[in-house]
Amino acid sequence: MKEIYKQHGAFSWFELMTTDVESAKKFYTEIFGWQTEDMPMENMTYTVAKIGDEGVGGMMLLPPEAEGAPPHWGVYVTVDDVDATAARAEELGGKIHMPPTDIPNVGRFCVLQDPQGAFFSAITYTMEE
Repeated sequence: MKEIYKQHGAFSWFELMTTDVESAKKFYTEIFGWQTEDMPMENMTYTVAKIGDEGVGGMMLLPPEAEGAPPHWGVYVTVDDVDATAARAEELGGKIHMPPTDIPNVGRFCVLQDPQGAFFSAITYTMEE
């Protein structure tokens, strides 16, 4: 991951949650020329979308916690301290939809909603490159 994406406030990852990953892979590889790499994870397969060798986003099946939601793209914003960011978001009138949670070998993230209703994820990366 490039250093710019590890800086506080940077949009650093994009993620598609969908009901049909195989169809999504076909669509996005054909329209954008992305390559994909499936990565087995605990209880699921995560598909990394790449431009050349650089991962730019991911695709996954909608998790049970998102039941009823339509397929959608989400955005991750890098923060220095995800726990502090979640607390500050609440102080500012936002909501925490998924509390700060560890992603093994990647970092710690949470899902937040701003006071106007827009969702986003905050992430603190701990992975070594």
